[in-house]
Amino acid sequence: MSNQLSDRINSVTPSATLEMAAKARELRAEGKDIIGLSLGEPDFKVPDYIQEAAIQAVKDGYNSYTPVDGYVELKDAIITKLKRDNSLSYDRSQIVVSTGAKQALYNVAQVSLNKGDEVILPCPYWVSYSDIVKLADGVPVEVPTSIENDFKMTPEQLEAAITTKTKMLWYSSPCNPSGSIYSKDELRALADVLKKHPKIIVVSDEIYEHINYGVTSHASMAQFEDMYDRTVTVNGVAKAFAMTGWRIGYIGAPSYIARACNKLQGQVTSGANCIAQRAVITALLELPERIQYMVDEFKERRKLILELLNAIDGFQCNEPEGAFYVFPDISAYFGKTLNGTLINNASDFAMYLLEKANVATVTGDAFGNPKSIRISYAASEDNIREAISRIKSVL
Repeated sequence: MSNQLSDRINSVTPSATLEMAAKARELRAEGKDIIGLSLGEPDFKVPDYIQEAAIQAVKDGYNSYTPVDGYVELKDAIITKLKRDNSLSYDRSQIVVSTGAKQALYNVAQVSLNKGDEVILPCPYWVSYSDIVKLADGVPVEVPTSIENDFKMTPEQLEAAITTKTKMLWYSSPCNPSGSIYSKDELRALADVLKKHPKIIVVSDEIYEHINYGVTSHASMAQFEDMYDRTVTVNGVAKAFAMTGWRIGYIGAPSYIARACNKLQGQVTSGANCIAQRAVITALLELPERIQYMVDEFKERRKLILELLNAIDGFQCNEPEGAFYVFPDISAYFGKTLNGTLINNASDFAMYLLEKANVATVTGDAFGNPKSIRISYAASEDNIREAISRIKSVL
């Protein structure tokens, strides 16, 4: 009965990360010992001081509908955080709180794109970017990058991708899935290209900002005076604070975009969860040093997983500077038959690892890079060791 559904939903690809996680759950239900390295979900508990703020909010009687664009106190905390951590100055009219950064991105696409507008996506990109753009009747324009260039788009590539239909550029830094970080100088070089095309809006997804291993300092496109009024800065608390299920994201944006997102959200979900918002006020007002212990642990896991993967023939890894993923090029296996299974592409490879090694990863096809797979190291050291051992044995 798919012909009874809209063309819009029929054109959408299911999220590959969620789909792989669902398959892993099915196999576990069948009794298989599946190690999940597919989801980008920290395995830490929410810091105590944030939990206590949520409990206090319950005790204080917060249970009513919230303002569509977020509590004033939370917007003020976001303004403080953006000034303190990113040297970005916003006022309340420029902040919108949403049910996760994913909704924030969806809102921006819906209020900014018309049919046929093109959105430049440096590859690899976060799995949902392309379909969020398509749902807004936009056209994703993929710009391939290479592992040799640390999966970062060059100014020349950006210039070549721009057409008369280009409306937006979307990117994440640190990048999901590659862990790459654009330096301030690299962003400035991209901004110099965009100066020649003043109508292009930039969406800077910075949700992994604090998961940074100290090689390249975090930088925001909006820090440049000539880009501030055309940049939407997207962030949230899911990754750095281990609050994936609390579903709080936000934007700092030009006022006209923020107002439009507020208008749209008022007809879709209204305001985000009241208890989660109160807890996030505390999360953002505390200094980032309070969550550094998680970053330090991820750094150790990064070292471990790179050592283990680099010992497997056919895996080519860059060294991620942030986030908690590795994105190895595994194209050396394409065209080979492993234990009776022909590997044609990254999707075949990821499914082979799930079925033969009982390890869940995600195909790079979902991120716009057909040569790689994404492996999350937001898992225990024991699980990482066991998972990579299994992978090595079936290869």
